[in-house]
Amino acid sequence: MAQMLTGRVALVTGAGSPRGLGRAMALALAGAGARVGIADVDEAAARTVAAEAEALGGKGSALAVRVDTSDPAQAHAAVDAAIAGLGGLHVLVNCAGINPHTVHGATEPLSYWKDAPAVWERVLAVNLNGYFHMAHAATPYLLAQGWGRIVSVTTSFDTMIRGETSPYGPAKAGCEALASVMAADLAGTGVTSNVLVPGGATDTNMVKAPPEFDRSRLLRPEVMGEPVVWLASDEADGFNGQRIIGAAWDGRLGLEERLARCAAPAAWPQLGRRNRR
Repeated sequence: MAQMLTGRVALVTGAGSPRGLGRAMALALAGAGARVGIADVDEAAARTVAAEAEALGGKGSALAVRVDTSDPAQAHAAVDAAIAGLGGLHVLVNCAGINPHTVHGATEPLSYWKDAPAVWERVLAVNLNGYFHMAHAATPYLLAQGWGRIVSVTTSFDTMIRGETSPYGPAKAGCEALASVMAADLAGTGVTSNVLVPGGATDTNMVKAPPEFDRSRLLRPEVMGEPVVWLASDEADGFNGQRIIGAAWDGRLGLEERLARCAAPAAWPQLGRRNRR
């Protein structure tokens, strides 16, 4: 991938998992020349991925940052650490997330009335509130320099509303709405807010499957790489309030045709317009 992000600094949350979307995006950004903050609640895992990113970008090009994004103080400290340690901040990728099974160890989906309130609150604290806290911390800095990117990883519309996806689906629906609200608030500032999703079930640690399941049938996390690099680049100036499907991204196509294939407005605003009188 061309070094189109030389001089840029990105901070990616949830980037420590060895099989995750955050890691894939962080390494793609590093490979494109960006200095990258690897933010994760697991500091050891973040250090491992930071070493991988540094192998791509050179010594001093990556920084491990421990953060529980559900804590606003830690979110602000993570942004400050990236700015101090990497020399600035241009791109925030909100990817940190958990599933109910990571909170209480459930192996089967549960109907909402079976969700323990503590599980509901913890999943929303990370998967929705964490996106707000990170963006809240980063946005004033991005606005002050007149250029920035906020990229939010959500999920498919089906997953948001399908039965037995609580509280994960509702949390991701909130993230989608938040990304759209941020885009409207940021319009004309030089800072943009967009959504990036893989486009289907992806081979990450968020997908629990029996040992006999053929994981090769799943999408690869790397489908997020090329589109996140483009979103972080100058080529994406003015691209705001949109949702890109990583699996539909085709770098062989011209930009207009490529975006027609993989992009649409975030949060499905056409559903609201249909009901206006």
